[in-house]
Amino acid sequence: MFRSLFRSIPLIPVVLLQACSLTPGMEMETNSPLSHIEVPTMKDGKLVKEKAKIIPITADLIIERANAKQEVNNLPMDTNPMTAYKIGPHDRLQITVWDHPELNDPGSEKIDPTLAGKTVQDDGTLYYPYVGNIPVAGKTVAEVRELLTEGLSKYFKKVKLDVRVLSFQSHRAAVVGQVKTPGVQSMNETPLTIAEAISRAGGVTEEADSSNVTLARDGKLYKIDVLKLYEKGGADQNLLLRDGDVLNIPDRRDSKVFVMGEVGRQQALQIGNGQRMTLAQALAEAYGVDFNSSRPEEIYVIRTGELKPEIFQLNAESPDALILADQFPLQAHDTVFVGTAGVTQWSRVLNQILPSSFTSVMSRAAFMGM
Repeated sequence: MFRSLFRSIPLIPVVLLQACSLTPGMEMETNSPLSHIEVPTMKDGKLVKEKAKIIPITADLIIERANAKQEVNNLPMDTNPMTAYKIGPHDRLQITVWDHPELNDPGSEKIDPTLAGKTVQDDGTLYYPYVGNIPVAGKTVAEVRELLTEGLSKYFKKVKLDVRVLSFQSHRAAVVGQVKTPGVQSMNETPLTIAEAISRAGGVTEEADSSNVTLARDGKLYKIDVLKLYEKGGADQNLLLRDGDVLNIPDRRDSKVFVMGEVGRQQALQIGNGQRMTLAQALAEAYGVDFNSSRPEEIYVIRTGELKPEIFQLNAESPDALILADQFPLQAHDTVFVGTAGVTQWSRVLNQILPSSFTSVMSRAAFMGM
């Protein structure tokens, strides 16, 4: 029996050599400054495919990224803040001319309060008796008052009038995501700030990630740290909203870090809402690196970064590299991957190619010296 068995042994290396290309599990291409495959990347406003750079995690990198984060101001520049309400299409204005009731109540008809006032047309003009169509879009109440006074003064002496907005319809901003009453909010004479908009929406829910709020404006996304505004008084985060802005409060349950590879437990770790997690903390939460089956010099952090992918590599062959790991902050949707040692991959190939009964027979045969 054993003789026939050993006749088949020379065939095993051939099978195993062929199986090396079928090694189970994932691995990164070593000794290369670029990723193994091409990935979608946003470059000069266009989506292209190229290999991502593999960046070593060093003290210089950590210092450079920390300094750059302090210098970068990702908030939109509000060069012309809207401190006074600007009239726009579909707004309804109430115009009262003193001592001239025929202008205020033409035909002496009682008007329904919901229909009172004059509506600004789509082209931004407003019709008024004697004056005709006047452009009012983009003007304040005081500026419209001056226009009407000037126009009516050609027909009446000592014109005195008042203008106020009955219905604010032209400027709106949307608040969506994890707020209690999401929806569109109209802007009025009081400038609408981010804090006011969230308050109008009933406040954030328990699932909200207030540290990663996004503001969509003019085709661009800006990150707003509302948690900093609430807890630390970061007034720089409390921007004035503009017409067409969309404020999105994300779900903190979507902010996770994924730990994979040769760790004690592969899992998704919850972060967000101001919670800080470093590479060392993520590895500890995953019950550490399995140094028996892993390549400690191949610990990777894979970051998609809104179609700007980056791959960071930590060489942890020396234990003091964990100092760098503890100072390297992770971001939501990062993937931490610990490479697999070659002997571990070889063992897994054997277990998949050779049946357990065959392996057992081989072991006994080797022990008996047959």
